[in-house]
Amino acid sequence: MLADLLDEGLVRLGVAASDWEEAVRLSVRPLVDAEMVTESYVEDIVRGVKALGPYVVIAPHVALPHARPECGALGNALGVVTLEEPVAFGSEENDPVRYLFPLSATDNDGHLGALQELVELLRNPGFFERLDGASTPVEVVEAVRSMTGAA
Repeated sequence: MLADLLDEGLVRLGVAASDWEEAVRLSVRPLVDAEMVTESYVEDIVRGVKALGPYVVIAPHVALPHARPECGALGNALGVVTLEEPVAFGSEENDPVRYLFPLSATDNDGHLGALQELVELLRNPGFFERLDGASTPVEVVEAVRSMTGAA
């Protein structure tokens, strides 16, 4: 399920971002370019973090930038972005963030199975070792597929 949402075009490695907002914008850009989300979807994520705090930071060093489906989700997709240098989002427990997994879902329930798989991946320290060792988007997609049993 999770592997079905991800392809090489949605992966960026070693991205340079000066702050959380730039990190979010850069992480969601591949989804915009792939026409999986609109620009307004990106703006809604940024507005949400500014209004609600770092709700997208879901685990130590991990953010899941997302907004409600009606805010501009055009398709179901998941990206993977690693930052060159971690950035603070204002999450006392989980900063700084190094890994972003921008998510687009066209409904509230259809992606729940994929999110469960993502949670399992995030619990596996070997996954972050694979991400840190990856030099190409293909290696990231292969890691996700092999570690979720989708290979």
